[in-house]
Amino acid sequence: MIVVVSDTSPITSLAAIAQLDLLRQLYQKVIIPQAVYDEMASLSKAVPGTIEVQTSAWIETRQAENRVLVARLQEELDIGESEAIALAIEIKADRLLIDEAPGRTIAAQLELKFTGVLGVLLAAKHKGIISLVKPVMDDLIVRSSFRVSNQVYMEILKIAGE
Repeated sequence: MIVVVSDTSPITSLAAIAQLDLLRQLYQKVIIPQAVYDEMASLSKAVPGTIEVQTSAWIETRQAENRVLVARLQEELDIGESEAIALAIEIKADRLLIDEAPGRTIAAQLELKFTGVLGVLLAAKHKGIISLVKPVMDDLIVRSSFRVSNQVYMEILKIAGE
């Protein structure tokens, strides 16, 4: 089994378009740090994915233990990203799911393997879970305000063979 840690945005983005189950189908289980759970569960109104994070057996919440690393990462990142990176290091995760550029930059510097929502869509197509990436990516852009440059959009479609 592939051990995967996720930040908030991949969960909320996929949940917003009713595609959160792609993570379960690809990875069987997703681990989120306590800060990600708290970000989603403590808001006055539910965000996409909140109910799933609170009730799905395949989404596990764990506390990042290295508080010194978390504090250091928080100098540049938010608490969810900081704990996701720290937890991925602690449990030697095979993959970190993270979309924001600053977090991805730091993950790369720390030699973590990571992907974002678009990488998840490519993996889902490769495994035959979805047949086309384009309509799902378009749905992300329209319904979840997911931002992607035209260059990246075209590159993803090329990789997907669409």
